[in-house]
Amino acid sequence: MTFLPLLGILVLILLSGLRIAQEYQRAIVFRLGRFIGIKGPGLYWLIPFIDQQQRVDMRTKTVDLEQQETITKDSVTIKVNAVLWFRITSPEAAIIKVADYNKAVYQFSVTALRNIIGQHSLDEVLKGREQINATLQRIVDSTTEPWGIKIEMVEMKDVEIPEAMQRAMAREAEAIREKRARIVKAEAELEASIKLTQGAKEMEGSPIALELRRMQMLSEIGIDNNTTTIVLVPSDFTNAAKSFTEMVNLKKNEG
Repeated sequence: MTFLPLLGILVLILLSGLRIAQEYQRAIVFRLGRFIGIKGPGLYWLIPFIDQQQRVDMRTKTVDLEQQETITKDSVTIKVNAVLWFRITSPEAAIIKVADYNKAVYQFSVTALRNIIGQHSLDEVLKGREQINATLQRIVDSTTEPWGIKIEMVEMKDVEIPEAMQRAMAREAEAIREKRARIVKAEAELEASIKLTQGAKEMEGSPIALELRRMQMLSEIGIDNNTTTIVLVPSDFTNAAKSFTEMVNLKKNEG
């Protein structure tokens, strides 16, 4: 009977070593300070007072890189913020090789972001976000790989530029749009002049076509209720006046 209390205490001590890890968790177990393995998910047992554990979440984590004020390659001060997603692929490396992997990933990502922005001009930052994101992901991933961390994706959320630069870019965009409008208008006028020249050549060989065009013009004018007075001059008068002018000029030259 004297052994029952001791047996009960021993059973309680053994039961106190039971642990449960969720499906997304892993336990890094140390025995007397030495790494002995990874436990979980599910039920596992640790030697009381001898084994110690540190749990690691294996799910993808989101890190918000706070707004960073940096200078681009063309000496423009901008503010950039980004988001980074990473997950742990090697729990023992994340615990043993780096003191605080969350802080380490954040600090290195912020530093890499500032360095990359400094290597690109403002136009490249605004137009080549995908390329910058891919470069930043590759750089951070190559550094965090020995820590057992995989960088899944990096995205720049927002790029804030000074108001003076915004106004300058707006004027530049307006000038480009005006240039395009003038080019389109000039091309339209060129095409219209070509078509008019072709139509004039066709009408020159067929006076009836010219008269039909005049009648069509009158019908178009008559659609609107207006008081416009139109005086039609037959084309024969025009031809006669032209012939008379040519004859007078010829006589002057002979004289």
